[in-house]
Amino acid sequence: MPTGQGIDGAPELFTPNRFADQVVLITGAAQGIGLAVANRIAFEGGKLFLVDRAELVGEVADEIAQRSGADIGWATADLETFEGAEAMAQACEDKFGRIDVAINVVGGTIWAKPFEHYAPEEIEKEVTRSLFTTLWSVRAELPRLIDAEGGTIVNVSSVATRGVNRVPYAASKGGVNALTSALALEAAEKNVRVVATAPGGTLAPERKVKRGPGPEGEQEKQWYQAIVDQTIDSSLFKRYGTLDEQAAPIVFLASREASYITGSVLPVAGGDQG
Repeated sequence: MPTGQGIDGAPELFTPNRFADQVVLITGAAQGIGLAVANRIAFEGGKLFLVDRAELVGEVADEIAQRSGADIGWATADLETFEGAEAMAQACEDKFGRIDVAINVVGGTIWAKPFEHYAPEEIEKEVTRSLFTTLWSVRAELPRLIDAEGGTIVNVSSVATRGVNRVPYAASKGGVNALTSALALEAAEKNVRVVATAPGGTLAPERKVKRGPGPEGEQEKQWYQAIVDQTIDSSLFKRYGTLDEQAAPIVFLASREASYITGSVLPVAGGDQG
């Protein structure tokens, strides 16, 4: 099972110069999958613009730049609003003059419980976090890719579109899948590819910035454990994936090696198709 090196060094496997002379914007880059993707592309020659709502993204950018020598800019942004997404895209353009590749990672389950236990405001927050962050980001990125006469958008979805105890999150990621396939139809004639991966359960260090409250009480812990159990049972390998195993297919789809792939959502979940 590949482990990768994460923030502490170069990835275990990478392709030098695969992103040479390309500007790559990555959202959700301060932690988890976004950080693993940023680390890999930095060692593959890309110019990076890292975005997160947490100030931690600045520290991450400095650390990756010191180890890889990559040219890296960064910004904090509230991607739950179009204004935040537009400011992010403009900041990248101000730094590098263009966007060649946009990788949208922001999202994640806030609560874990059966649907009948979600309050209306919790449903809205889940959809805002895991659908609108991608929808607004793509809306801000797309005109700039068109102006640059082509580029690539990679969205990060989830196989949890078929999963227990997180229906609002599943619906949101279903929206990301639909966004990807529908926009690919429109954008192809403008030389813009739109693709996605759908990760399964992924091993990662404890988050420095939490997505939301953790399970409290025995009932909430059981609801969350049901997600873990289903995730493992649905994988043919009966395990979670690693950050490196998630980053590798994202980076491939973002690269020019995948130039004839668009509209696809690739499950990366040990055989779980979602």
